[in-house]
This record gives sequence, structure tokens and C-alpha cells, in this order.
Amino acid sequence: MPFIVSYLWLIPALPLAAAVVSTLAGGRQRALSAGLAIGTMFFSLLLSLCALTHALTFAAQRWVVNVEWFRFGQTAVQIGWVLDPLSAIMLTMVTFVGLLIFIYSIGYMARDERFARFFSYLSLFAAAMLGVVLANSLLLLFVCWELVGLASYLLIGFWFQKPAASAAAKKAFLTTRIGDVFFFLGMMWLFARTGTLLFVDAGKGCLEAAQLAPLGIETAGLGLTVAAAISLLIFCGAAGKSGQFPLHVWLPDAMEGPTPVSALIHAATMVAAGVYLIARIYPLVSLGTHSSLTVIAWVGAFTAFFAATIAIAQNDIKRILAYSTVSQLGFMMLGLAVGGVAVGIFHLITHAFFKALLFLGAGSVIHGCHEEQDIRKMGGLRKQMPVTFATYSIGMLALSGFPLVFSGFWSKDAILESAHTWPISQGPFLLASAAAVLTAFYMTRQMYYVFFGKSRVEHRHPHESPTVMTVPLVILALFAVVLGFAGTPVWTGFQSFIEMQSAPAADLAKLIEPAFLGTLLLSTIIVTVGLGLGWLLYGRNALQAATEPDVLEAAAPGIFRVLAGKYFLDELYDATVIRLHRLFAKLCAWLDDHFWSNLVAMVKWDVLTFAWFSRSFDVAVVNGGFDSSCDAVQAGGESTSHLQSGQEQRYLKWIGLALFLFLVWLFWGARG
Repeated sequence: MPFIVSYLWLIPALPLAAAVVSTLAGGRQRALSAGLAIGTMFFSLLLSLCALTHALTFAAQRWVVNVEWFRFGQTAVQIGWVLDPLSAIMLTMVTFVGLLIFIYSIGYMARDERFARFFSYLSLFAAAMLGVVLANSLLLLFVCWELVGLASYLLIGFWFQKPAASAAAKKAFLTTRIGDVFFFLGMMWLFARTGTLLFVDAGKGCLEAAQLAPLGIETAGLGLTVAAAISLLIFCGAAGKSGQFPLHVWLPDAMEGPTPVSALIHAATMVAAGVYLIARIYPLVSLGTHSSLTVIAWVGAFTAFFAATIAIAQNDIKRILAYSTVSQLGFMMLGLAVGGVAVGIFHLITHAFFKALLFLGAGSVIHGCHEEQDIRKMGGLRKQMPVTFATYSIGMLALSGFPLVFSGFWSKDAILESAHTWPISQGPFLLASAAAVLTAFYMTRQMYYVFFGKSRVEHRHPHESPTVMTVPLVILALFAVVLGFAGTPVWTGFQSFIEMQSAPAADLAKLIEPAFLGTLLLSTIIVTVGLGLGWLLYGRNALQAATEPDVLEAAAPGIFRVLAGKYFLDELYDATVIRLHRLFAKLCAWLDDHFWSNLVAMVKWDVLTFAWFSRSFDVAVVNGGFDSSCDAVQAGGESTSHLQSGQEQRYLKWIGLALFLFLVWLFWGARG
């Protein structure tokens, strides 16, 4: 067993230890908490790089360590960890991006009174997410999955004194639990059919051919195989965590947490957990001709388009990015369904870097504008915040998929190409293409509102963020450019690595192949249309005052109001599902107050009455009869005790009297 494989458990254990020590140390140990969080994440990154190096060296191998956790009856439940290309690349991404966000947080949270607690929560979250990535057991993954939900609840509601933050934390926690219930049911069903939740176990794992073969044949009803039914149940959990329609409503509201939380949870880690889960169980998801991939493709494509339409009408800088994240997660799910693991995960990795860059850039803007988040109250910031502007522009172009230079182009392009060649339907491709146009459009709108035109910042002068915040932006911007070249058609190294194949040699001839040129032309048209519409509507009609209506709002106020209101889905849920639960809660409260309470009171009085009769019978009959019998015995004993006084004279008197009476009786009997 290689050294690094044996000690992979240290990667999540180190930040977990930091979280425990920071919590026990108390809230005043600011330097200790930040130092432990950053230091342990740094060492986890080093171990992750060692693991990645090992995976690159042995690209066609998978290493697992399984241990027994507990037993019930004769059944042993095992857990373990796995090192393969998928886990290695995810470990490196989570620790690297997480480290940059941790460093950035020092500057962003410097004045917060609960600075130390914030870093302990960050460490707990990182440990849970790394546990999800490393797990070789669906049970261990589920445990860490729930810890991710707990940590996200703590971080989203970190400023719990704000009612909006407290409500957003509860909304995120409860909404994701809906999906997790189905996830749990799917996990139990899988365990019932395979007898194990280990992914890989020397041919006996639940994702290995021997166990999967029967699941792809047996039917579960509604035309679904057992494998498809289990996959869809687990996908519900992934949809909740990764903000897929209709469980996406929690993610935009989660922007109420500190901006580093938005970058960590909603760009690089938590929301990507659902995509990673589907990638990890891909052998199960893709099993059989009637697989669940069709459902995933349509849900992903619709989510990408649906969220992009909402983003074009938002005015909060972080909410625009939040709906962009929902849209891009839809792209990832679509990529997994139509292109396989490599296509979906490639977009996940590139998106983690440029979306973390955008969120941290938004945090820099908010910090520089003295906590202002409304883009209508910004403008002209490119001069006051040059570093933030330059790096944010790179992130914006990467997200928009600007051709050739930026990573988002290559990863999104692979998804569109796979969707275009998907034999089942062209519907997801059309939805994704429209979403790509809208992405370039709403990001152009945001750039013009924030960085161009007349300054609309009130009262205070904007300023550039400190170095501890801008350096992570520069590093992320660098990766937003260079990372895409790992998956170009010229050298498909990333795809080969994820698929556990040897990396092919570079082939420049692919640059002139008709398929590549056609895809390049399509992507260029998509980006150009989006950027052009953004410039046409917002570049040429610069906002002069924060109170002016948006160009789209002025042109189509009804449609804009629907988009700004997020299609009023929250109101719909409130009027239906939540209202139903509220009525049910009121019914339960009424039953508790008027039925169950009275029933309990009636039972209480019945018991008290029975106890009174029981006591009366015990005192009057049982105790009375027993006590009188005891008194009689005692009296008899006292009378009899006089016969044994211990005085010999009295004994001789009684003997003499008895002898006399005996003689009289004999004499009297002899005469008779």
C-alpha cells in the first residue's frame, strides 16, 4: 500500500482538528483560529498534491482502504476511502480554492466580532466536504454530506442577528433535507439489493459489475429498472444540494451569509457536491438502456436556462452570481448526462476557479463600496478598483465562454458539443445554447452597471481592497485562463485522466477538423450575441442615476417584474406546500390542545381515581384486616408469654396444680 494512500484520511482530519481546537479555545483567539484553519488547509493541500501526483503516475489504477465500522447481527458495515483520478482532482481543487478563500477571509472578516468562530466553521465545512470526496462508501459519503449541510447552515446564518440571514439558513437546511430524504431511501434500497455500500471492494462493491448487473435487468415499476429508480432517488439528493429545479430556491437566498461563504459554498464545494455524487455513482446512473440520464439531462438543461433568465433581472451583485451558479450547475448535470464524467467534471473544475474569482471579486466590490450590494448604486469602479476590475473581467469572460483564451470556453464548449450529438433529443442543446447567450448577456449588464459609466456610489468614496484580498483574486484569475487548456481538443489530458486512460499526444490537426471549427463558430456566435446585446442595451444606455429603471424594465415591465420576482416560485411554494404544512401544523396544535390534552387529562383522572380506590381498599380492607390479625396474635403472644416468666417457684405451683387436677381426675374416674 503506497504511503499517501494509507494517510489520505489526514486530508479531512486536519481541518476537522482545527475546527475542534478553535471551538475549544474560545472566541477571543482570533490569530489561533485563523492560523489553524489556514495552516491545516495548507497541509491538506500538500497531501492532496501528493495524492494527485500518485494518481497521475498510476493513472489506470484505483486504490482503496476499507475498514469495519460496526456490526449489527452478522452484518458488518464497512467504510473506507478511495484514491482515483476523480477523487484526486477534486481533493486538489477543494483544498486549493478553499485555501485562497481562507486567506481572503482574513481581510474580509477582519472587523467581525466573531472572527474566530467564523474560521472554526470554515474548517468544519472543509473537513466535511473533503470527507465527501474521499469516501469509498455511500454511507460515509452520506454522513459527510449531512455534515456539509450542518456547516452550511452555520455559515449562511453566521450573521444570525439579521432576520434575512437566519431565514436563509433555515431555508437552505430544510430545502436540501427534502432531497436528502430521497437520497437516504435510495441508499437503503441499494444496500438491500447489494448487501454493501462500499463503492469498490475487490469486485463486491455496489458500483462493480457483479453487483450492478442484476439491477440493470430487474424492473421496479413505471418502466424503470431498479438501477434507474435508485439513481433517481439519489439524484433528488444531488438536485437539492446542487440547486437543480425545483429545489434551487435556497441557493440565491444563501447569499445572506458573508461573501467568503458564498465563494466557498456556492462556487467551489457544497453545490458541486451533488455533481460529484452523480459522477461518483455514474456506473449505476448510466446502467441499462432506460437509464436515469435522460431525466438528469432535461433537468440540467432546463435549470441552466431557467436560472439564466432570472439572473438578467437581478440587481444584487451576489444574487446575479448565485443564479449564475444555479445555471452553471445545470450545465454540469447536462454534461454528465450527455457527455459522461469527464465532460461534467471538467466544467465543475473550471467553474470552481472562475466563479470563486467572481464571488471574491464581488466581495471586494462590496468591501470597497462600504457594504453596498445594489449594482444600481455603483458605477465607474474600474478607476478606483483597478485590480478588482481586471480580475473580475477575466472571471466574467471565463463564465461567458469567450473563445479560445478562457477556461469556461473549453468546458462549456464540450457540453454543448456533447448535447448537440446526443441521439435522444436536441431539446437540451437548444436550452443550453439559449442559457449560454443569456449568461454572456447578464454578465455584460453587470459589468456595465458596476465598473463603467458614471459613479453612483453615495456618500463615501470607493477604494481598492487590501492585498490579502486582491492576491487571491490574481491567482484565481490566472487559473481561470490557463486551466482550460488541460481539456482542449488538441490535448485531451483531463478527459483521459478522469477516464483512467493514458494521456494522448497533442494533435494540432484537430484544430482544423470540421467538428472543432463548427463548435468554435457556434460558441463564438453565442458569446458574440450575448456580449453584443449587453453592449447594445447597457453600454450605449449608461445608467445615470440609481433610481432610473432598467432598460429591459422600461421596454417590458411585466416580463421584467416576473423575472425579478424569480417567477414567484417562492410565493407559489408559500401558498401551496408551506401553507399546507402550516395548516397541518395548526391542525396538530388544535388536536394537541383540544383532543390529545383532554385525552391525556382524562387518562390522568382515571389513573388518579383508580389510585384513590386502590389506596382506600388497601388502607381499609387489606391493612385493616392484616393489622387486626396482627393485634390478635400479639395479644395472644403477650398472654402466653406470662407462662414463661423464668420463676421456678411459679413453675412448681403450676406443676403441683396440674398434678392435683390429674389425681382428682383419676380418682373420680376410678369411682365412676
